[in-house]
Amino acid sequence: MGRARVLLLDAAPGELLGRELERLLGHGLDLTLNLRRVTDPAGTRAAWAGRVEFTEFDPFDESALLAETVRDGLGHDAVKSRAGVPLRETFLAAATGPGLTHRLRVVGRAGAGTDHVDLPAAARHGVAVTHTPGSNATAVAEFALAQLLTLSRDLTAYNESSHQGSWRAPAAPPGELSELTLGIVGLGRIGLALAERATALGMAVQGLSRRPSEGPVQPAGSLADLLATSDVVSLHLPLTPQTRGLIGRAELALMRPGAILLNTARGGIVDEQALADALRDPAHPLAAAAVDTFAHEHAAFASPLFGVPRALLTPHVAGMTRTGMATAALRCADHIAALLHGRPEGVPVVGR
Repeated sequence: MGRARVLLLDAAPGELLGRELERLLGHGLDLTLNLRRVTDPAGTRAAWAGRVEFTEFDPFDESALLAETVRDGLGHDAVKSRAGVPLRETFLAAATGPGLTHRLRVVGRAGAGTDHVDLPAAARHGVAVTHTPGSNATAVAEFALAQLLTLSRDLTAYNESSHQGSWRAPAAPPGELSELTLGIVGLGRIGLALAERATALGMAVQGLSRRPSEGPVQPAGSLADLLATSDVVSLHLPLTPQTRGLIGRAELALMRPGAILLNTARGGIVDEQALADALRDPAHPLAAAAVDTFAHEHAAFASPLFGVPRALLTPHVAGMTRTGMATAALRCADHIAALLHGRPEGVPVVGR
């Protein structure tokens, strides 16, 4: 069977691509790079010819993904994804089929979260799923803080009116950060990183977590209590059956008048239609929201929040800093190699 084969479903961006490829090659792996999202595919082919195989297809198109999976009957021992390509039962069954020379053993995510993978199906087919929790914690925490500052001072509205030549003063002066309470739902690495930064800026911080919290965070008694007593609520939870739809109409109605909601976690945690309706209602207590993650993303990007006033929308970029992405890419390469080579010690594998 020879050396293990790895399919990179989506390339690391810019100069990071070279570092990622070198890291994987250094582990003695055979690579197939999908050129679909590579900025300079011709240059990449020329630079890596003879060391890397190439393909080009839309990984979010399941039929194209399945065709690549069984092409020439070779298959791959591992696949790596950065953007969260959905890997469902149909793919997992095809990728582990008995007719393939290389049957799928590992799925690696260069980033936090594995909700893009059908985990029960992966377990049934004997596929280990790994990711890189904490690799982008600083990046996401900084982004959430930027969202907070932008909305608490209404910067987008001032920017728009100034571009139109309108000299706009605030109808009512906003509070300073030291006057605001930040409520963090989910106190993992990202939530705690945000708490540390917000505290340093003088904010009172309270949080809700399944585990005892660390750092400068006052525990909230319940989600309802946190929503009712926070000026800004920031979500930092994985998407699970328990968290899907966690913030809906009833929860939004509990929020403090003038409150702000931030979501850099996962789209399905918030009911986007309920959020859009709340922001359109001038009598609703919610003043604004910043959303970086959506129920439908990439080619399927659509949301009831399109065009809604007081909604700051960004395309799932919170974790995309040079350091965060490099850490995720290289750590993911190491995790994939360790699992393929039978060295699982210290590698985070979901479900184990």
